[in-house]
Amino acid sequence: MNRTIYAGLVNAIAPLLALRVRLRARSDAFYGAHMGERFGRYDPGPLAAQRPVWVHAVSLGETRAAQPLVKALLDRGLPVLLTHMTATGRREGARLFAQAIEQGQLRQSWLPYDLPAACRRFYAAMRPRCGILIEREVWPNLIHVANQIGLPVALVSARLSARSARAGQRYGGSALRQAYAGLDQVLAQTEDDARRLRESGARTVSVAGNIKFDAAVPPAQVERGHAWKQAWRRKVVAIASTQDGEEAAFIAALAARAPGPGVLVALIPRHPERFDGVYELLQAAGLHTARRSRIDPAQALPDGTQVLLGDSMGEMASYYAASDAAIVAGSFIAHGGQNLIEACATGTPVIVGPHTQNFEQATIEGIAAGAALRQPDAAGAVSAALDLLDDDARRSAMSQAGLRYVARHAGAVQRVLDAVASMLEAPA
Repeated sequence: MNRTIYAGLVNAIAPLLALRVRLRARSDAFYGAHMGERFGRYDPGPLAAQRPVWVHAVSLGETRAAQPLVKALLDRGLPVLLTHMTATGRREGARLFAQAIEQGQLRQSWLPYDLPAACRRFYAAMRPRCGILIEREVWPNLIHVANQIGLPVALVSARLSARSARAGQRYGGSALRQAYAGLDQVLAQTEDDARRLRESGARTVSVAGNIKFDAAVPPAQVERGHAWKQAWRRKVVAIASTQDGEEAAFIAALAARAPGPGVLVALIPRHPERFDGVYELLQAAGLHTARRSRIDPAQALPDGTQVLLGDSMGEMASYYAASDAAIVAGSFIAHGGQNLIEACATGTPVIVGPHTQNFEQATIEGIAAGAALRQPDAAGAVSAALDLLDDDARRSAMSQAGLRYVARHAGAVQRVLDAVASMLEAPA
């Protein structure tokens, strides 16, 4: 498919995109807020006059990944425009950068859908000096219009799995190939990512590493997690970032091997809209459950609590810091996995599932380092986690291995900043 055909198809489905936003807004009103931005209608505001550095972090994971890079830009005194496509990503950005938003140094907005006219309006209104896309966000019209107006765009912490590369070649055709070719810089996570990106059309490609390794775990969150652990006086297993389709399997595994009185399981769904449904599943399974939103976890838990439902946002580092072992979910269905680096950075032993292609290199290296282990399914993961609770020596070894593993890979943000230094200069 060439870009002209692609642009025509996107324009044709624009009414369906608007309908999709309205339907999503029924379950999450925030998703429908500032709807005009999704179609390129912006109030430029005062930040546009400063020619901000535009950083696009599509969703929750990319927003967290972008944190050390955005912080480094802000520390340099640069104005930042941070765009998202999901409500969870935008909420997390608001939490992470609340002070910069209040001071007027950072602005958030939705990225427009990949409609040619919407992309032109976006650039005209927001006037970025350059664009920095995180991980995989390559959109043909967005990059084509940037090329037309001479806006430099980089893809950083870039990753491309073999499966995604094949899908891009099959369905994206020349439109996607031209988009990769239109990027001024591509800074890949690994040599394998770099090779696949070159084969997909990217030209200026180098390896800078994964900026997620530079995401400092907030000390306040770690201290909070330690306070929780002290109040609970139990060994803790975190089942983190579960997706729809995983919770039922984990709950069945917990019901089959009920945690003893000296064990607490913290189950943390990935998406807020799942909180109530997961609570109902836990209740139906007969597991005594407390909800984080209704208790102070720094106090003793209600008598008989077996599971703490983590129905809160922005506290993942605290859950990890409070845990003796962590199952990083998203990898027990064909979703591609979630980031295990944050758990390793808190010194928490990690268990992952079979589907980790979104973080394949980080997972392989984490397992090789002795910081993580893999299980085939939810039942196996729960069993392995509970077994770890009884093996102090192995837990300690995995904890130290995780800390060394994260420290060894640090420095990607500085390499990215060095590579895009010329792009950060404000044009006349």
